[in-house]
Amino acid sequence: MIAKALMVISASIVLTFGVLHLILTFWGTKLTPRDPALQISMSQVSPVITKETTMWMGWIGFNASHSMGLILFGLVYGYLAIAHNRLLFQSRFLLIVGLAMLGGYFALGKVYFFSRPFIGVTISLACYVASIVASRV
Repeated sequence: MIAKALMVISASIVLTFGVLHLILTFWGTKLTPRDPALQISMSQVSPVITKETTMWMGWIGFNASHSMGLILFGLVYGYLAIAHNRLLFQSRFLLIVGLAMLGGYFALGKVYFFSRPFIGVTISLACYVASIVASRV
């Protein structure tokens, strides 16, 4: 029961951050540059890889897809913990994939995120690992 609860907490943290990030991507100004001139410049410049988009459109797309990945992780692992916890905790593949995903977010967070998302992913990772340990006891 504790393993299941810890996994649900881990997944819920990631899901919450994903939903909030998606909302901030499309509504409000939290993910816009403090310097309005930078947003204008990003709207006018294409990345080297293609002229079919701008840096600003890429920025929005990256943030939206990042949010969708977080939401997917939270929904899938939360659902598995609640509805199919035996399958989840007996599958080395699922546990390793989840650990790799959260470990990746942890590493990215350490280098690229600010404190709140990094703290969130750290807590989520700790709950995830603790859930695996608790499921083995």
